[in-house]
Amino acid sequence: MSALDVPGAVRASRQPALASRRVALVVLCVPMLIVSLDSTVLNVALPTLVRDLRASNSELEWIVDAYSLVFGGLMLVSGSLADRVGRKRTFCAGLAAFAACSTWAAFSGSAGMLIAARASMGLGATLIMPATLSIITNMFTDSGERQRALGIWAATSGAGIALGPIVGGLLRAAGPRQR
Repeated sequence: MSALDVPGAVRASRQPALASRRVALVVLCVPMLIVSLDSTVLNVALPTLVRDLRASNSELEWIVDAYSLVFGGLMLVSGSLADRVGRKRTFCAGLAAFAACSTWAAFSGSAGMLIAARASMGLGATLIMPATLSIITNMFTDSGERQRALGIWAATSGAGIALGPIVGGLLRAAGPRQR
C-alpha cells in the first residue's frame, strides 16, 4: 500500500507533531541562512583581501564568483543525488563539507587557496540547499502548512543574501586593525 492509498487521518498520525516539524524547519533554515549569506559576505572584505593576500583584480573576481559558480552549476546534480542517496544523508554531507571548507577558507594563506576553498564551499552549499527544500516539502503534507514552511524557507534565504554585507562589515570591523 502506498502513502497515497492511506486515508488522511492515518497518514496524519504517522507525521511528526506540528511542534516537531516547526523545530525541524528552524534546523533546516539556519544552514540555508548561512549558505545564502555566504554568497555576499565577502564583498565588503575585498580591500582586506587585496592587502593581506595581495590578490589581483582577477583573483578577487574568482574569490567572489567561485562559490556562486559551483553552487549554481551543481544544483540540479545535487538535487538528483539527494533523491538517489537520501535527503538526510546529502544534507549532513553538505553540512560537513561546508563547515570543513569554511574553516579552510578562514585559514587560507593565498588567493589561490581561498578560491579553491570558496569553490569547495559552493559544493557543500549545493548539497545543503536542495536537500532542505526536499525535506520541507516531504515533512509538511498539508498544503497550507507547506506553503507557510516554504515561505519561511524562501524568506530565510533572502534574508541571508541581504545580511551578507552587514555581517561581512561587522566581521571586518571586529578583525585585526590596519597599521
